[in-house]
Amino acid sequence: MTRKPPLRAVAAGEQPPAPVIPKSVTEAAKDGTERELWAAMRDRVAESVESKATAPRDLAALTKRLGEIVREIKQIDARLAKEGRTGGRAADESFDASAV
Repeated sequence: MTRKPPLRAVAAGEQPPAPVIPKSVTEAAKDGTERELWAAMRDRVAESVESKATAPRDLAALTKRLGEIVREIKQIDARLAKEGRTGGRAADESFDASAV
């Protein structure tokens, strides 16, 4: 489990980060990261598990799949944490032509 950063005082004029809007499965499949795709699938399957319209015969398979997806996301998070990265895309850095 990843630890939350310690709380700190807010600097004058500091704005909170923009909220992260989760991608749909289609958006994540087209241009998202592997983690974003798994997260979108997790959310979609979770909606089906909670839905009263889901047939009882499908509930066991969906619940099992939801657990598998959650485990996959945890593995990705652990791998990214080990590499010192987060689940999001890396921020663009300025290009230094003299380095080439």
